[in-house]
Amino acid sequence: MNTVARLVRLGLSALLVLVAFVGAASAQDVFKSDQSRAAFIVDRTAVEPGKSIWVALELDMIPGWHTYWRTPGDSGLPAEIEWNLPEGVTAGPIQWPTPERIPFSDLMNFGYHDTVLLLTELRISDQVPAGELKINPVAHWLVCADICIPQDAALSLRLTVGPGGIETNYSEMIAASRTALPQPATWPANASVRNGILTITARPDHGDKVTGAVFFPYDEGVIVNAAPQGLEINNNELRLAIPTGEKAATVKALNGLLVVQAGGASAAGYEISAPIAAGAAASAPPVEAMSLALALLLAFAGGLVLNVMPCVLPVLVMKAMSFITRGAEDPGALKRDGLAYTAGVMVAFGVLVAALLALRAGSSAVGWGFQLQSPPFVATLAFIMLALGLSLSGVFTIGGSFGVGQSLTARGGASGSFFTGLLAVVVATPCTAPFMGAALGFALTQSPVMTVLIFEALALGLAFPYLVISFVPGVARRLPRPGMWMERVKQVLAFPLYGAAAWLVWVLSQQVDAAGFAVGLAGLVFVGFAAWLWGTAAMSGPRAQMWAKVTAVASIAIALASIAALRDQAPMTASTQAAAPATNYEAYSEARLAQLQAEGRPVFVNFTAAWCISCLVNEKVALSRPEVVAALKDQNVAYLKGDWTNRNAEIAGALHKLGRDGVPLYVLYSPKAEPKILPQVLTPSLVVEALKAL
Repeated sequence: MNTVARLVRLGLSALLVLVAFVGAASAQDVFKSDQSRAAFIVDRTAVEPGKSIWVALELDMIPGWHTYWRTPGDSGLPAEIEWNLPEGVTAGPIQWPTPERIPFSDLMNFGYHDTVLLLTELRISDQVPAGELKINPVAHWLVCADICIPQDAALSLRLTVGPGGIETNYSEMIAASRTALPQPATWPANASVRNGILTITARPDHGDKVTGAVFFPYDEGVIVNAAPQGLEINNNELRLAIPTGEKAATVKALNGLLVVQAGGASAAGYEISAPIAAGAAASAPPVEAMSLALALLLAFAGGLVLNVMPCVLPVLVMKAMSFITRGAEDPGALKRDGLAYTAGVMVAFGVLVAALLALRAGSSAVGWGFQLQSPPFVATLAFIMLALGLSLSGVFTIGGSFGVGQSLTARGGASGSFFTGLLAVVVATPCTAPFMGAALGFALTQSPVMTVLIFEALALGLAFPYLVISFVPGVARRLPRPGMWMERVKQVLAFPLYGAAAWLVWVLSQQVDAAGFAVGLAGLVFVGFAAWLWGTAAMSGPRAQMWAKVTAVASIAIALASIAALRDQAPMTASTQAAAPATNYEAYSEARLAQLQAEGRPVFVNFTAAWCISCLVNEKVALSRPEVVAALKDQNVAYLKGDWTNRNAEIAGALHKLGRDGVPLYVLYSPKAEPKILPQVLTPSLVVEALKAL
C-alpha cells in the first residue's frame, strides 16, 4: 500500500494542477458517469514561479455510492493518478480528508460518500518560465454500491505561470477543506497488543469533552476492520480496544488516524504514530515452547485415549470381535490383521493431514475435525453408520459373517482390517481426547514434515492397543473363545451404530436448512431400502436376485445423488438457525470479547461444535450444572460460546492464536492474568474452582 499511496499522491497532485485556469478563465475538463462526476479545481487563477498552488480532485458520487480512503479497509482501492509533469513542477502527497466507516455485509470499508476533495499542493520551481503549462494526466478511482465500477478520466489541462493570479470561485471551498484536514497529534498516544486486542490510549486536548473516537489504520491487516471499537473514557484519557488483524504481529509501530468527537463540534482527525509497547505483544500460546519429543508423546497418549471416546467405540468393538475370530483360527492371521489395521489408521491420518495442510496453504481456516464441517461428509458418514448397523442386525451381509466391509477380508482378513482402520479414523474426528489439543496445535505451527510426524504419532497411539493384542501372546490367549454369543453381541452392537447415525443426522440438521435436511433424510431411506433389497436378493431366485441387486444399486445411486445435492447447501448461520432457548451465554465474536475485556470483566469462552461429542458431553455433565451456572453469576463472568459447527474463520483464528486447532477448547480470560486454558475433559468442580480462582 505504501507504493500505491505514493503513486496516488504524485498522480493526484498532477491532475489537480492540470485543472488550473488559463489566464483569468477556468479551463477544466469534467468527467461524468451514471455513478460519479470528477473535476479538478484550483484556488487561484495563476501561480508565480517559485511558489505553489493548491489543487483538488473533486469527486461527486450519486446517493448510495462511495469511493475509498488511502487504506480502503476490507475491500476497494484508493484513487491513482498517471501523469507527466513538465520539468520544474513537483507535486506533494495527497492530503486525504477524514474518512468514514462504510459497512457492507460482514465487511467494513473506509472512504467517502457524496462529495470529497482530494487536495494536493503543486510546487512551481522559480526556473519555470512564465506562460502556459500543458499537463495530460489520467485518473483512476473506484466507486461502489452493491457492485464496484472502476472509472477513469483522461484530462488535458493548462496552468498559467506568472503574476496576477486571483482567487477563484473554489478558493473558499479548498480553504475549508484544508482547515478540516487531519493534523498530527500534539498530545501523547500509546499502543499495546495483548491477547489479540489492540489497545490505544491517548489524552487529546479537551479530553473532558470527548464523546466518541474511532481509529483508522494506515497499514492493512492491523485490526479487524468490521469489529466494534470499544471506547472507555476515564480522567480525560480515552482507551480504544480493537481486535487485532492477521498482520498485527508484523507491525512494530501503530500508524493511523484517530478521529475524535468532542462535544457538539465536528469530528477531528489526528495522525498518530505510536510504537507498540515492549513486552505487550500477545502471549505466545503455551504449545510454542513444546519440544518435538513432548509433542510426539502427547500425540501418542491422545491416540491411546481416543480408543475409549464415544466416537470411535462402535467401530473398534467390531474390530475387537474380528480379532477374537482371527485369534482363534490362526495367531499369524491375528498379527497380519493388527498390522493391516495399523496401516489403515496411519494411511488415513496421512491423507487427513495432507488435506488439512493443503487447505491451510490455500488460506482456508480449518482444523481438527474440519471434514465434519461439510454437510456432504456428515451425510456420507451417517449413511455408512446406518449400513453398518443394518449389516450387524442381519438385514444383509456381504462376503462374510460380519457384514459390510468384511468382503474385503477374502485375502486373509488384512484388507478388511485395513478398511476398519480407515473407518476408525474417519469416525474419530468428532472427538478430541486429552493431550491431543496441545499436540495438534503445536503440530500445525511447524513444518509440514514435523506436522505429519506428530499426526502419525497420534495414529500410532490409536492403533497401539490392537498391535499389543496381535503380537503379545499372553494378551491374545486371554481373548474369549468365539461362539454363538458373538452373534448376539454383534446384533447388540448394531444399536450404537444406529445411535451414531442418529447423532450425525442431528449434526446435519444444524448445518443445513429444512430442504437440505429433507434431502439427507431421503438419502437415509434409500440406503435402508438398498440394504433390504440386497439381503432379499440372497434368498431369491436368479432372476429376482438380479432385479433386487439392480434396484439396490439404483437406490444407492439416489443416496449418492442426495449427497451431491448437499454440496450446494449454504452453511447455516446464526441468523438462519432456529433460535435457541434462553441460555446464560452469548455468541462468541472477537468484537464482543474485546468489549468485555475493555470493561474489565472476566470472560469464559467455550469453543464447541455440534459434531464434537466431547463438547456435548462436557456441556451436559459440567457447563450446564447449577453449581457452574451459579459460579459464573457470582463471579460476574461473561459466558461466550463459539460455535464451530460450520466453518468460521473468526473462530478458527481465535483457536490458532491460543495454540489450538480443534474443539473442545475452554478459555478463561481474566483482567489481571494471562488467559487460562482448561482441560478438555471437564467436571463441575474443576470449572467452579477455576472460576473462584479469578
